[in-house]
Amino acid sequence: MTHAFELGRLFDPSSIAVVGASTKEGKIGYEAMENVHDFGGRVYPVNPSAEGDIFGEPFVASVTDIDDDVDLALLCVPAPIVPNVIEECGEAGIGAAVIYSGGFAEAGEEGAEIQRRMTEIANEHNIALLGPNTSGFVVPRTELYGSFATGVESFPAGGVAIVAQSGGVAHSIAFQATRERRGISAMVGLGNRANVGFEEVIEYFDSDPETGAIILHVEGTDDARSLMQTCYDADTPIFAYKVGEADVGDFAESHTGALTGDHALYQAGFAQYGVPTVGSSSQLLDAGHVAASAPLPDGTNVGVVTAQAGPGIIIADRLKQAGVSLPALEAETTETVNEILPGITYSANPVDTGRPMPEFGEVVRAVATDENIDAVLVYELHEAALGFPAKELDGLAEEVEKPIVFATAGPEADLAPDRAELEGIGVPVFESPERAADAIVALARYAQVSEEAAPAGVIDNA
Repeated sequence: MTHAFELGRLFDPSSIAVVGASTKEGKIGYEAMENVHDFGGRVYPVNPSAEGDIFGEPFVASVTDIDDDVDLALLCVPAPIVPNVIEECGEAGIGAAVIYSGGFAEAGEEGAEIQRRMTEIANEHNIALLGPNTSGFVVPRTELYGSFATGVESFPAGGVAIVAQSGGVAHSIAFQATRERRGISAMVGLGNRANVGFEEVIEYFDSDPETGAIILHVEGTDDARSLMQTCYDADTPIFAYKVGEADVGDFAESHTGALTGDHALYQAGFAQYGVPTVGSSSQLLDAGHVAASAPLPDGTNVGVVTAQAGPGIIIADRLKQAGVSLPALEAETTETVNEILPGITYSANPVDTGRPMPEFGEVVRAVATDENIDAVLVYELHEAALGFPAKELDGLAEEVEKPIVFATAGPEADLAPDRAELEGIGVPVFESPERAADAIVALARYAQVSEEAAPAGVIDNA
């Protein structure tokens, strides 16, 4: 870390002050207070114009009036006031602050000057600043909801850290994860990145034992090399979604003050530094989910097992278009498959059983243990009478040290308990052949770029 501040005071505080706290529902000062008031530590509402209490805590006029060691301040005040509040936070020994308001570098010269003064003061006092111009962050496992958005308490805990330049994108991906029963270790909207940016947050969650993958939404950055070097140095798998392939530079700069840079150079730079890139927020979430849930592949050779030919063809086509290999199976594997299911529809790769059947899990095991295969993608329409081969797949990925990804479809009421059983044993489940294929592609690319990573000067002009 290049800064003296401690991000633990931001993401793992023992106490919080909400500056600009309000008793009026719908105001940011109320929503932020409501989200954190019972996180597990003491929360102090700060507002010199307010009287009485909120959520059982009495208002104080300033953070300097709090007779306690406060780690984190959530600032729900307009931009012109922020530098003075940060100065008071420094006097009070507060180590981190989230600045929700806009009107800083993204808003022109006057806002940029406010951001410069605020950052200078924060650096003098070693205060970590998340934002400004952000909707905040969430750490579900500790029930820390440092966001003013409603519904963030629904985010389930899991292994994926979402780090997005845009707070809106961060929340969008986290809500999608929630709808799809996927847990996250954290959600962070960086905003204008006054002094906490990609590098600092990546380093923090790379050292977090609960984080199995980090996913990045990137509009642009002032120092692409620093970002990519941080990714290269990380042990945790990282996937990136770089937006701005079309010319949206002015729009992006007005959003978070982002310098979008040359999209192609960013793509090439990420690849050279060992970070696979994806083309949508859904693909980003899917890649992180699988990387955090399953073993990482050693190579790009995929084995496909399908109980229906049509979805299997879609999968095979999508994998091959992405440059992923579907190698021939070993002769021993083909022989085993034919012994399990004499007269099987197609016993090469993809393996097509023609329909779901009790022996389906045995076929998956045979392909997974094939030495030519680095990852396995399975498609099986749900049939209530058969369910899924959870017993055969339980522990198989860890045994063969390869990811096994499942895709399916069926009536939700019948499908849900069997899908939950698969997910409970660590098998990622998708409900379209395309999304499952794209997730496998992302893992294959991770294996490829990790092997070939060689930091170079390709991003000097990014």
